[in-house]
Amino acid sequence: MSRTITIATRGSALALWQAEHLKARLLGVDPSLTIAFNVITTQGDKILDVPLAKVGGKGLFVKEIEQALLDGQADIAVHSMKDVPAELEAGLVLSAVSTREVPWDALCARAPVTVDTLPHGATVGTSSMRRQCQLLARRPDLKIAMLRGNVPTRIRKLDDKEFDAIVLAAAGLTRLGMADRITQLLTLDYAVPAVAQGVLGLETRADAAPELLSVLRAAIHDPAEERRVAAERTFLLRMGGSCQTPLAAHAIDDAGELKLLGLCGMPDGTKILRGDVRGPASDAERLGAQLADDLLARGAADILAATK
Repeated sequence: MSRTITIATRGSALALWQAEHLKARLLGVDPSLTIAFNVITTQGDKILDVPLAKVGGKGLFVKEIEQALLDGQADIAVHSMKDVPAELEAGLVLSAVSTREVPWDALCARAPVTVDTLPHGATVGTSSMRRQCQLLARRPDLKIAMLRGNVPTRIRKLDDKEFDAIVLAAAGLTRLGMADRITQLLTLDYAVPAVAQGVLGLETRADAAPELLSVLRAAIHDPAEERRVAAERTFLLRMGGSCQTPLAAHAIDDAGELKLLGLCGMPDGTKILRGDVRGPASDAERLGAQLADDLLARGAADILAATK
C-alpha cells in the first residue's frame, strides 16, 4: 500500500469536516501515513436553482467522486451515506461505515417553535420529498418551499427570513458545531429519517489493497452499524424508488433483535404506508427485502408508479 492516501470529497463545509475526521482517524491508526484530499464538485453542487426531485437521476452528490475513484485519482471516497445510491457503480465497494451520529431530522427556526406550534400557513424550507411528505401529513396547512445549498447557506437563508423554518439533518448541524440552531429534533414520532442518515460511508475500488482496507476498518468501521445500514439500503434497493419518491427506513437494535421501520408516501402527504419487521441482526438484508415486499404488496407499488 502506498503511504499516501488520497481522499475524494465534495467541497462543502460538511464534506470537508467528514474528510478531516477520516484523516484524523486514519492517522490515529498509522501516524506515518500522508493524507491528501481531492476536492470534487458534483452535479448536485452545481445545480442549485432546481429542486432535487426535478433534477432526476441517481447519485447527484457522488457520481463524479466515484468516477475519480475509478480513474485512480483517489483511493477512498467519503460520503454521507444517505446520498449514496442503493446500487454502487461497477468496480466499487462500500468498505467501511462509521458509527451513526444522531439520525433524526431537525427543525430550525428563529423562534423556539416545533412542527406543531408553527403558525398556520408557515413556510418551511426543504429539498427532500421524504421530509415534505411527512411534514404535510402532520401539518397540511404548511407551505413547503425549495431549500438548496450547503448547511451554512441554508441557515443564512433562514436568518434572512426567506423561510419561517427549515428542516435539515441533525447530524450535519452537530458535526459543524451548529446544534444550537435546532429548535426540535424530529424523532420517530414525527419523521422516519432517510436511509443511513448520520452515517459516513467509505467507498473504494473493488481491487483496493488489503492493507488499505485494513487501516480503513481499523480507523472507522462499526460492524453493528454495517448491519443496520445493510437492512436500510436493501429496503431502498428493493423498493426501487428515486429522489421523486418519499422513502424512508431506520433500523434499531431492540431487545437483542434488529427492528427495521419503513415508509413510502405521496409527496403531498395524503397517503403514507408504514411498516416494520424484526429479526436477527445477521439477517439484515433479508429483513430489508421483507419490509419492502410488505409495503409493495400493500400499495407502495402504486405510489411508486404515480410519482415516476
